[in-house]
Amino acid sequence: MGEIIVVMTLILILALAVYGTVRRIRYGSSCCGTKEPGEKKVRVKDKNKANYPFTYVLSVDGMHCSNCATRVENSLNETAGRWAKADIGKKEVLLRSKKAETESEISKIISSAGYTMLSLREA
Repeated sequence: MGEIIVVMTLILILALAVYGTVRRIRYGSSCCGTKEPGEKKVRVKDKNKANYPFTYVLSVDGMHCSNCATRVENSLNETAGRWAKADIGKKEVLLRSKKAETESEISKIISSAGYTMLSLREA
């Protein structure tokens, strides 16, 4: 009887480990506590760097995982004429733009996504 309980406990532990691993592979792991699939990226139609005469580097606080980076990129990429690429390690976003941007305008967009822009400088 004792052996059956031990075997059933081991099977339960193994099943939970497999379930957790499959879930992380399918949805990725996130610091944001989400139990949903990751954010869908907003694709930029114009990926010709020559069409973006203005380039900025934004320092953004609060980006911890790939979902965070995607949210920040999406908030900027939703507007035509902008192309953003986030770097989680540096906590920076490279923003290419077809027009001159103001710090207050970009800060407002980053804040609406739930993050804090610490600085904006031309690259």
